[in-house]
Amino acid sequence: MSFPFISAEEAAEQIHHGDTVATSGFTASGTPKIVPVALAEKAKKHHENGEPFKINLYTGASTNDYIDGALSRANAIAIRTPYQGTPDARNGANNYEMDYYDPHLSHMSQDLRYGFMGDIDVAIIEVTEMNPSGEVVLGAGIGLAPVFAKMAKKVILEYSSYYKTSFRGFHDNYIPLDPPHRREIPIYKPSDRIGSPVLKIDPKKIIGVVPSNESESISAFTSLSDSTRAIGQNVADFIAREIKLGRIPKELLPFQSGVGNIANAALYGLADHPGIPKFEMYTEVVQDAVMELMEKGKCSYASTCALAFSDDAMLHFMDNINFFRDKLLMRPAEISNHPEVVRRLGLIAMNTALECDIYGNVNSTHVNGTKIMNGIGGAADFSRNSYLSIFMCPSIQKKGALSTIVPMVSHLDHSEHSVKVIVTDQGVADLRNLSPLQRAKTIIENCVHPDYKQLLWDYLKVARKGHIPHNLRAAFAMHNTFEETGDMRLTDFSKYA
Repeated sequence: MSFPFISAEEAAEQIHHGDTVATSGFTASGTPKIVPVALAEKAKKHHENGEPFKINLYTGASTNDYIDGALSRANAIAIRTPYQGTPDARNGANNYEMDYYDPHLSHMSQDLRYGFMGDIDVAIIEVTEMNPSGEVVLGAGIGLAPVFAKMAKKVILEYSSYYKTSFRGFHDNYIPLDPPHRREIPIYKPSDRIGSPVLKIDPKKIIGVVPSNESESISAFTSLSDSTRAIGQNVADFIAREIKLGRIPKELLPFQSGVGNIANAALYGLADHPGIPKFEMYTEVVQDAVMELMEKGKCSYASTCALAFSDDAMLHFMDNINFFRDKLLMRPAEISNHPEVVRRLGLIAMNTALECDIYGNVNSTHVNGTKIMNGIGGAADFSRNSYLSIFMCPSIQKKGALSTIVPMVSHLDHSEHSVKVIVTDQGVADLRNLSPLQRAKTIIENCVHPDYKQLLWDYLKVARKGHIPHNLRAAFAMHNTFEETGDMRLTDFSKYA
């Protein structure tokens, strides 16, 4: 059967107030761009007429301004999950304009199949190739598209011609069985393929195809700063030492890397270090740095959920696509982040933190414990199950007025039990086999900025004795001082003695 070509506005008319809408992609990569904007305009018109219009929005992870931005500004989102990353969506979640639910990314596909999250009314899937039987080739990111397409009552295809060619051959679409029939996921090295290069959608569900010629609109990351460069160097020095000591195999283990400037700095640090050989990656996102390292011969293979390249880098990738065909593979988030595979492959997981406390607990999502930034994403999928879990952050923020190392994290995402190593621009704290008090002394000595080192030693002096020394009246004194004065350095722990 052939599918009708329709406009974005006609596609938006198929979506109604109260519907649950799911989109393809992971980060901005592989997300639909035209239909969500038309949907936001439809919501505005309903609101101008005094009519309610909100949808429940499910995606692979964060998206971009086409989805989270436009729909948040139109106040068109009732429930949002599993991740968001635009200022407008962040404001909506923090101002109670939308309900935001923050799960582990590896859990969402199966939670949907288990029936925990209700029905999906419409899935909007970006494709770069399609045929009348419903076989499609996805774009630059898979996300949760296979499960969304399977569960949705209706499917809208957004056909992208921006990249001038399809991504055929770069996907490994796969949905595992559910209990009690679940079997092992047969991935034993990053390059193992277990699924299909095409996604098969029931053609009876496909209600129309919307042409698109929009890019992902991903900007290049800023250049490395002295702080991020120092973090990358410290990570690389630590990994090289572990190889030399025989605690990491000399041929290395696959790396997982988070998103952002710090993650890029870590990868560049690994690439530039003479004590670290060529490596592979099994991760959820690859950024510009990975493409560059592949071209330099430092990274030989990467399994990912999305190619989160900046627009310029993506055009370079497409111009040289044949070079990368045997070096990159995209999988659904349920597989790229699956604890079974993470544990089997023995990943070295490198993720970023907003703040860490002196006992090794990590907050990666909430500023001062209340305001959501983006979400937990897949960090816990990797850190809890990895061979070695590393969390990275600068030692200070806000021009030194804020320490990222505090007595007690204001929100807990990753407990001390999942955190093996903390790295800042100041140094490395190896927390393996240490008691809580030993961890505190190691973190203060190695990772805390000089402006805050004595302050945190002062906290330990007023902490009550116990397995984990704390003074509950003083535990958030640095946070309170920052809120009151704008500078944590003004904290006085002596009054809590």
